[in-house]
Amino acid sequence: MRYQFEMTLRRAEGALVRVLGTTERRGFRPLAFEGAAREDSDRWNLRMTVEGDRAAGALQGQLAKLYDCLSVEVQPCR
Repeated sequence: MRYQFEMTLRRAEGALVRVLGTTERRGFRPLAFEGAAREDSDRWNLRMTVEGDRAAGALQGQLAKLYDCLSVEVQPCR
């Protein structure tokens, strides 16, 4: 099943690598990755589409535990 994650991250060294590493270790395959830095702050808005056989909540919970992840929302792709 495919899912889309919307995240807000701190603009910190290694934050994107930690997101991708966590995603792959939890058994999901990243399919698309799109993001932009907010000009007025130290935040990134990130959208990631993944595919996997596991429940999206497992990955959502792990991403939310990352220090640089300020918020994470998930929805199934249509």
